[in-house]
Amino acid sequence: MTNDRIVSILSTLVAFDTTSRNSNLELIAWVEAFLQPLGFRMERIYDETGTKANLWASIGPVDAPGFILSGHTDVVPVDGQAWSSDPFTLRAEGGRIYGRGTCDMKGFLAACLARAQDMAIARLARPIHLAFSYDEEIGCVGGRQLAEWIARQPVQPEACFVGEPSNMQVVIGHKGKLSMIARVRGLTRHSSLAPEGVNAVEFGALLVAEIRRIAEELQASGPRDALYDVPHSTAHVGIMRGGTALNIVPDECEIRFEVRVVGQDDADSLVARIVDYARSELEPRMRAVDPATGIDFEMFAGFPGLDTAPDEPVATLAKRLAARNDHAKVAYGTEGGLFHRVAGVPTVIVGPGSIAQAHQADEWIAEVELAKCDAFVANLIAHCEAR
Repeated sequence: MTNDRIVSILSTLVAFDTTSRNSNLELIAWVEAFLQPLGFRMERIYDETGTKANLWASIGPVDAPGFILSGHTDVVPVDGQAWSSDPFTLRAEGGRIYGRGTCDMKGFLAACLARAQDMAIARLARPIHLAFSYDEEIGCVGGRQLAEWIARQPVQPEACFVGEPSNMQVVIGHKGKLSMIARVRGLTRHSSLAPEGVNAVEFGALLVAEIRRIAEELQASGPRDALYDVPHSTAHVGIMRGGTALNIVPDECEIRFEVRVVGQDDADSLVARIVDYARSELEPRMRAVDPATGIDFEMFAGFPGLDTAPDEPVATLAKRLAARNDHAKVAYGTEGGLFHRVAGVPTVIVGPGSIAQAHQADEWIAEVELAKCDAFVANLIAHCEAR
C-alpha cells in the first residue's frame, strides 16, 4: 500500500479539531461511517456528559481472543504556538506531514483505518479491535473508562498495541503518575498579629519542603530502572499559589505536585507518605490555633505505569510484527498501563513518529514512519488469519 490512502485519511482526521476541550463525536461519527460498510461491529462508550465517546470497533470472530490497536482521538491545544500553516489542514513537504495530531497520534489511527478493508476481507481466526479513546491528553480519562469496559467483556483480548509515537520501536514500560492538589486552609489575621493566625503559605511551604525531601531520597536510594533516562521515581512541585498582601496572614494556599514512579515503586504509597506528613506533623500545629484549619488533598489526574517483561508474548510478537529486536522504556505516559492493569490485557507501546515532534508548533510525522506502521498492521492481519 502506498502512503496516499493513509495521508488521505489522516487529512480528514486532522481537520477535526479534537482539542481535549472540544467534543470528539464528529470524528467518531466519521470513523463509524467509514467502518460500517466493511462489517465492523461497533460500540460507543460515552462520557458522563454525552459529548465525548470512546469507540470500540471489531472485525473477525466474536468468540476468540484477539488484538487491540489503540489510540486516542484528542490533541493538545495550538493556542499561543507559532504555526507556519493552518494546524488543522494537512501539509506535506520534504517527506514530512504537518498538522496538529499527525504524530500524536492520528497518524497511527489513519494507518489502522487504511488497512480496515484488508481486515474485512481477511479470513481472520482471531479478531482485531480498533479502540479510539477521548481525553488522553488531560489524564487518560477515556482510556480508564474504556479499560474498565473491556474488563467486563465475556472474551478478553490476547494483547494490546498502543500506537503512541515510538519510531515503531517496541516500548515495554513507562512510569506511572499521580497529579495532586493540596489546599491549605489557614486563619487570616493582620500581619502585626501573625502569631494569632495560621499562615497557609508557610505551612504550604513546609509541605513543599517535605515533597522535596522525598524527591531527594528517591534520587539517592530509591528503586532503579536503567532503561529510563531518569532511572528512579520522582516527586515534583509545579505550582504554589497563596496570599493577597504582605500585611495579611494568608488563609489559603494551593499546591500542585506530582509523583512519577518506576515499575518497582508505587505512586499511591508515595502520595500516602506526603498526606501522612500533613496529617501527623502539620495539621496538629495548625489546629492548636484553630480547629477549622487543615490541608485537603485531591487527585486530579493519573495513570498506572506500564511494566511488561521483554520476554512476554506481547513483546516478542510486537518485535516480530515491527521487524526489529530492540525494546525501550519511555518517560511519557500512555493509556497502556490502564489496558494492562485495569483491563488485564498484556500491552506494549509501538507507533509511528517521535514524541519529540509532538505537542509543538508545526507538529509533523515522517512519511517513512507511516509506511513502517502500515507494514506492522499488515503483519498483524496476516498473524490473525486462519492457517
